[in-house]
Amino acid sequence: MSQMATVPADMPPPETFNGAPQPVGLRRIAGALALVAAAVVGVVLAVVFAAALAVIVVLAAALIGLAGVALRGRRRPRGEMVIEARKVGHSWVAYGWDQRPS
Repeated sequence: MSQMATVPADMPPPETFNGAPQPVGLRRIAGALALVAAAVVGVVLAVVFAAALAVIVVLAAALIGLAGVALRGRRRPRGEMVIEARKVGHSWVAYGWDQRPS
């Protein structure tokens, strides 16, 4: 046979707290308020994280743009000629810098 749990005779029913009856509607209202509070906190956190993600995207786009500008500035223009330089004593002397490329 299975044993059944026995409830002590002095234990109040679940609808009471400290022996005083609690209306069932009050528990539902408290539960609803907790639900609304949790939803508001969730919405606020979602907005904060979305704003942080938007800032990260904007900063990444700016960084990529600056990298593009920097790389474009490093390119040599087309038609640039290479000049010749020779070491004379302790100095370098460049030849051909005053001639235009043909």
